[in-house]
Amino acid sequence: MKREALVQLPDVLTKPQAHGDARFVLGVDGGATKTLAAVLDLQDSTLHLGHGGPSNEDAVGAEAAVQALLKAADEAIDRAGIEPGQLGAAVLAVAGTDTEDLARNVRSARTDAWIVVNDVVAAWATATGGGPGVAAIAGTGSNVFGVGGKGADARPWRVGGWGHLLGDEGSGYWLGVQSIKAALRDRERSGPATALSEAAMAFFDQPSVEAVASSVYAKPMTKGEIAAFAIETSKLAEQGDAVACELYEHGARALAEQIVAVIRQIGLDADSANSSEEFPVGLIGSAFKAGKVFVEPLTRAVHECAPNARVGAVELAPAGGSLLLAARACGSADGIVAGELARLIDDALSK
Repeated sequence: MKREALVQLPDVLTKPQAHGDARFVLGVDGGATKTLAAVLDLQDSTLHLGHGGPSNEDAVGAEAAVQALLKAADEAIDRAGIEPGQLGAAVLAVAGTDTEDLARNVRSARTDAWIVVNDVVAAWATATGGGPGVAAIAGTGSNVFGVGGKGADARPWRVGGWGHLLGDEGSGYWLGVQSIKAALRDRERSGPATALSEAAMAFFDQPSVEAVASSVYAKPMTKGEIAAFAIETSKLAEQGDAVACELYEHGARALAEQIVAVIRQIGLDADSANSSEEFPVGLIGSAFKAGKVFVEPLTRAVHECAPNARVGAVELAPAGGSLLLAARACGSADGIVAGELARLIDDALSK
């Protein structure tokens, strides 16, 4: 079987560009619930935001997704007081299983200089600054993407990202489902007793665990509603509930397997020629808010394969990754400091 990378990187994002004099770049983060666009003025470090609806093609279709992307982008451009032609580069990072159709539609509506990539690419940029390393996403769903090598030798690889029916290991949804299952096993005495049973009844406002199960199907519950229950699981794990702790251990091992697969595929594992070089493994998403009960076993598993992996949470928002990539595409990345960019985005979002 031929196994090419599931996510390709445009050459302009991997090969060094000549130093440019672009002043404005556009970055977009498109998801299943909303779209955020940002125009960054590279000269005076000001940021201008635009908002749109869902832009995940899997969720809303290609036409609606493109409309949401362009609405958010145009709003940010208008607020920056510029014309689209003044952008040095534009990178739109969009959630979904395939972005090729969106890319064609966006280019036809704008120009070939507007680059559309999978959202995991922007996540990787927030974690690594565009260098060798890995981004592990665990929010409602999960996905892992990394790049080894540089320039023409860059090797991208993605593992996971198959959605809640076929994947999402270690995600909030996965943890929520496993927690409800554990409560059901407690109810029928096929599994150990756990405080997850009472927690599920209270969280979903149901009189019994079996009523929780019925409401999952009858309502039916959304992925987000089920994923939200993982917050209760993390609280119980912190309090020492053995079942809740084991669920986080299991989820950490499953997600670590995907991270390790990426590390090996891109040549950053202990057996590779680059084994002595430190590289980042950035943790992105709400599932990691559980803290050490999740992060510590995941880190241990990753270090078994790659002792020099620097595992840690990422503070920069996904739109910041798109901006970093846009700056790189026009040869202006040297002027961006990730920490300052994170502050700019946080400040803009809080207004």
